[in-house]
Amino acid sequence: MITIEFAILGLLSMRPMTGYDIKKMMTGSHVLYWSGNNNQVYTSLAKLHQKEWVTQEIELPPSGPSRKLYRISALGLEELKKTLLSQPEPPQLIHPFLVQLAWADQLDDDEMDALLAKYEDEMRIQAAMLQMMAQQNNIAPSGKMRDSYINPALARTPREAVLWNKIQENWIAFYQNELKWIRDLRSALKHTEEGKKE
Repeated sequence: MITIEFAILGLLSMRPMTGYDIKKMMTGSHVLYWSGNNNQVYTSLAKLHQKEWVTQEIELPPSGPSRKLYRISALGLEELKKTLLSQPEPPQLIHPFLVQLAWADQLDDDEMDALLAKYEDEMRIQAAMLQMMAQQNNIAPSGKMRDSYINPALARTPREAVLWNKIQENWIAFYQNELKWIRDLRSALKHTEEGKKE
């Protein structure tokens, strides 16, 4: 099972980081689906440290509070590789809109159309944003780097660049498929409404 601990080991295999660095990378990520809240990140780091899969050192900057810098250990690299070689899991799709839609027949035609239009707009925005970020090396419209750990321009090897590029393509394709699906649904419902009028 892919856990937040595995994701943290993966991030630390790239470079040493603080808990705050890890939290920032998880927040807003499409790939790292954990919320990245303090409790999740720091509890996981404590578990990883207890298992000796990460080391920590206290940094004392010239100004500001001290901070813990975490590094993946040799044992952590072994565990990361062991998990990488494990049986791949199917995706776990949590799709709140489908649950919402399951009982949407209670809405009148205008309410239904408004609901579907909102979802279509959201899918269009998400797809466009991901496409733009992929073209601009994962720079979000706000100017902040998002998903920098899967930025093909920052990949450590050509193969890693291909993997990260394909991950981006997968997310873009997901939103494009949702956009096509919602348009098909709206068209099918429109035909149903026209059939009621006859």
